[in-house]
Amino acid sequence: MSSNLRRTKILATLGPATDPPGVLDALLNAGVDVVRLNFSHGDPSGQVARAQAVREAAQRQGVEVGILVDLPGPKIRIERFAEGRVLLKAGDRFDLIASTDAPPGNLREVGVSYLGLPNDVAPGDVLLLDDGLLQLRVGAVDGARIVTTVLNDGALSDRKGLNKLGGGLSLGALTERDKELIKIAAELGADFIAVSFCRNAEDMHEARRIAREAGCDAALVSKIERAEAIENLGEIVEASDVVMVARGDLGVEIGDAELPGLQKKIIRESLARNRVVITATQMLQSMVDNPIPTRAEVLDVANAVIDGTDAVMLSQESAAGRYPVKAVEAMSRICLGAERQFDHDTDFEAAPRNLERADQAIAMAAMFLTEHIGVRAIVAMTESGGTARFLSRFRSNAPIYAFSRHAGARRRMALMRDVYPIDFDSRGLASRDAARSAVKQLFDTGKLAQDERVIFTSGDTMEQHGATNTLRLLQVGADGCAEGLGEL
Repeated sequence: MSSNLRRTKILATLGPATDPPGVLDALLNAGVDVVRLNFSHGDPSGQVARAQAVREAAQRQGVEVGILVDLPGPKIRIERFAEGRVLLKAGDRFDLIASTDAPPGNLREVGVSYLGLPNDVAPGDVLLLDDGLLQLRVGAVDGARIVTTVLNDGALSDRKGLNKLGGGLSLGALTERDKELIKIAAELGADFIAVSFCRNAEDMHEARRIAREAGCDAALVSKIERAEAIENLGEIVEASDVVMVARGDLGVEIGDAELPGLQKKIIRESLARNRVVITATQMLQSMVDNPIPTRAEVLDVANAVIDGTDAVMLSQESAAGRYPVKAVEAMSRICLGAERQFDHDTDFEAAPRNLERADQAIAMAAMFLTEHIGVRAIVAMTESGGTARFLSRFRSNAPIYAFSRHAGARRRMALMRDVYPIDFDSRGLASRDAARSAVKQLFDTGKLAQDERVIFTSGDTMEQHGATNTLRLLQVGADGCAEGLGEL
């Protein structure tokens, strides 16, 4: 693979920092593959306008850019203080009031948004505020009032998040507002919908049902950020199209020490189940204020790449930071550097046996050939992107050029590691003619050269989902003519 062809994909969150004229185009030019619209912030109409701006910028630049709508979910927050913030001292009593008529907060108490919290906590539990910066130990529960003792000094301001150490909060993943926002996601043509704080497979099934009823075929992303999600990881991954390692709230609930091992486990589990996986949260956090990342951040991103993540994500760095474009450029550099050091070695002995789908078997055969005979690229004709996804689960040095006539499928493939979607209308073409045309197109655009070998996968029926059943080994001849059009 060309040394400047980045395999790992980049998500960037849009926000005030990306709104000025020219910034969005610069982000796409720097290498953003998918943008994230965080519906926890701002008015939905503003996010709809950003989505439209993304479509226009992608069209100007001739690139495939996916849009991910991130639902707020049931984020528990404290309410507001009379003076905006308080300074708490270790040993102080501080009460949380789970009531709609809680007074403005002060040094002694503050309201909390989740009215069921008193039922979910007991004396001895530790509650974590503001991503764990302030810790409270529950001493007693008296009706709607939770009496706690402050465990460490710290400032606390309006609307900070609240977690319970070890998890165990019973509220569901989809709020009524989330259900309404899924409909807005459908209207703006979202390619991905991320479900925050999912607990189990049913949370994902419910989100999928709502999306489909709204006429939305977006891929469903499970955000792994609750302790309960770790316990149900297998079923959640199976119920998802994409899995996100959401390290912020997850780290707060399970503790920082457990996070690195769990990140690797989630990535490994996702790849084993043929799911796409994103690693997110504070990857280049220092670049909110600084033009270059720290060495620790460089290592963090690189380790995620080496672990096999499909994509890495920028949050505040691009949405509200001072250097959004530089953050994307840094992310791209780090990914490329890590990929050059990545020594893949697919263990075909450990690969699944008794495959039920022909397209999975074709994908495995393609990757086996790629590793053993030396292939410059894999060309996959695909309707929905399923073949490209199966191919990308086996890591190899060969880029996967995924040809599809469906814009939505191409944008969803923009998130898959090693996959490069290309607009191609195969209707009316026989498989051999499609192969000739695709190889010539790649040759003419400089992606293939004479005498290089290519694997071509397709179905006998070109316009049928999940119909990939043919594999050909081709060689690029003079003027990009595909030679050796015999089936293997």
